[in-house]
Amino acid sequence: MRHRKSKSLLNRFTGWRRLTLVSLAKNLIIQQRIKTTLAKAKAARPLAERLISMGKANTLAKKREAFKVLGDHALVSLLFREIAPRFNKKTGGYTRIIKLGLRRGDNAELVLWELTELKKEVKKARKTKEAGPQEEKAPAAEGTKEKPQETKKPQETKVLEKPPATKKPSKKFLGGLRNIFKKERDSL
Repeated sequence: MRHRKSKSLLNRFTGWRRLTLVSLAKNLIIQQRIKTTLAKAKAARPLAERLISMGKANTLAKKREAFKVLGDHALVSLLFREIAPRFNKKTGGYTRIIKLGLRRGDNAELVLWELTELKKEVKKARKTKEAGPQEEKAPAAEGTKEKPQETKKPQETKVLEKPPATKKPSKKFLGGLRNIFKKERDSL
């Protein structure tokens, strides 16, 4: 009996379970939002929250502790430089779990596990074609005579007609392969 045992075992050996949780925490730091099962997200949440709290302290000792868990200098620097400063005003609750529904194959409950303060990506505006190719070439050729610009006529929209349907051959190969491999229904 597992009375008063609060740790989730995730049906793994100790080493495998630890690596699963560390892998989830690493991916959360890198991608800031991952899709996983509810049990794994709940089990890995304390580890991720502890790592972000270490990042808020920003001391050499805390960086070494975080490196023990993460095992990658690039991840530690990402955690301490970009992720942890977003949570300076918070004392906890750095991640959230949003339920998505059940997985089709094994009916496991899927969730979206993400940081509460996501990095906002600035979208670049697309460049519109304001200057045509003729206008770009005009300043380069200053000594030549300029040709009068032709007025562009609005393009007429052509109504596309459907191509004529191709007729299938009337005679099937060997009377149709479907008939050869057709299952005979058992009659009662």
